[in-house]
Amino acid sequence: MPQQKYLVFIKTGSNPKKSKGLSLYKHYEVLRQGVKWLPDKQVDVLFITLNKSHKDYSPTTMYDDYSINERQFHWQSQSTTSDTSGTGLRYINHQKNGSKIALFVREFKQDRIGAALYTYLGTAAYETHTGSKPMNITWKLDQSIPAKYLRKTNQLLTG
Repeated sequence: MPQQKYLVFIKTGSNPKKSKGLSLYKHYEVLRQGVKWLPDKQVDVLFITLNKSHKDYSPTTMYDDYSINERQFHWQSQSTTSDTSGTGLRYINHQKNGSKIALFVREFKQDRIGAALYTYLGTAAYETHTGSKPMNITWKLDQSIPAKYLRKTNQLLTG
């Protein structure tokens, strides 16, 4: 598997007038799963591929991820994550614990020139979940999904 590189920009500071803008978190490693916890930034980064093919994904990674509407997103955790595990509790309690959730999506794993790029949908807050191993989490996005991406992310519209 070729090495994947990811860059994550994180807004620094809570006061826009005093904010230092965006800081670059640059990290190089083989990323084999669609989640990455950045403890030094207190951010869970979710890399979501919407349309998965059986040739690229195993049955345990064919997650059912989609937008519910312009502000809500349904996401399935990794198949080994329970709602009582450290990771599951970090998702549920992220606001109380001062961490953030960042959602990146792409429609397909590959495009015509190679690995497809992810689009940053923004940060999100935990709303609710059902199940365990995997957890079915509903995230509330801090900003609406742009209209040009909503149709691609919404399972009900693309059906």
